Amino acid sequence: MKAGPAWDNPWNLVFTNELGRYISHKMVRQPYKRIVAAMGRPDLRFHNLRHSYAVLSLMNGDDVKTLQENLGHHTAEFTLDTYGHVTDQMKEDSANRMDAFIKNIQKA
Repeated sequence: MKAGPAWDNPWNLVFTNELGRYISHKMVRQPYKRIVAAMGRPDLRFHNLRHSYAVLSLMNGDDVKTLQENLGHHTAEFTLDTYGHVTDQMKEDSANRMDAFIKNIQKA
């Protein structure tokens, strides 16, 4: 809003400079490195956030197609191949759902 008519973000970027354009990776990387170092995890790369987001989205029930679009991938297959890390909790939850399903069938 401050930029007024000078604002130009035709790609709908999330991280921009004050005029809506691309920012240097240093503008994000340097503050990020300071934050993760202060947390005692200087080995965490900025890109790790993308992996964490994808796994947490899947763990919390987001469907793959929505995640694919959120990540900007062309196919859901690529999204799953790249970010579909199955966690132990996801495996346990899946087993519990199948157990409940079988028990419902047995009741009928």
